[in-house]
Amino acid sequence: MSHHSNDLIMLFNDLFRGSYRTVLVGDGDEPEYIPAERPDSLARVVFTRDYFSSALHEISHWCIAGSHRRTLLDYGYWYCPDGRTAEQQQAFEQVEVKPQALEWLFSIAAGKAFHLSTDNLSGSGAANATEFRRQVVYQANTYFRNRLPVRAALFHQALLDFYGTAHRFIDDWNAGCNAEPDSVACCVTD
Repeated sequence: MSHHSNDLIMLFNDLFRGSYRTVLVGDGDEPEYIPAERPDSLARVVFTRDYFSSALHEISHWCIAGSHRRTLLDYGYWYCPDGRTAEQQQAFEQVEVKPQALEWLFSIAAGKAFHLSTDNLSGSGAANATEFRRQVVYQANTYFRNRLPVRAALFHQALLDFYGTAHRFIDDWNAGCNAEPDSVACCVTD
């Protein structure tokens, strides 16, 4: 199965351009959320270059950002680049649990492999890789069992339909999360 970021742009923009006045844009040097500057303009979710995984990750952030956060540049969050201290990394991992859980569900729906990211290669690494992984798995299971946020559910369904993965989603999810090193059992049944 081929994975092209232009497909994600099409799916996202078809779903949210009209209803949320937001578009997905590729080719960014860095990922960024840019709110609409005027009532008649569009907000932009910008992902890095043409990277499929970057697009899914930035969509995940947008899907959980509340209405106020969507009026703020980068949702009003701080970003400390690669090379974070242990304390900075711990704070980073806390805010990344929910978006990475959604990104994982989106990746499975798209038939694409997912890799957890602590995004701190030149720093001290993960604050606690096993705990971070456990929290992401737990959050993804919670989303799946108790419903995804509204925009995430719409996008997830669009991915399932576009990639034709609905019939195997649960099996792929269970296989993927149970294959993670130090994984806790996921086992979603439906």
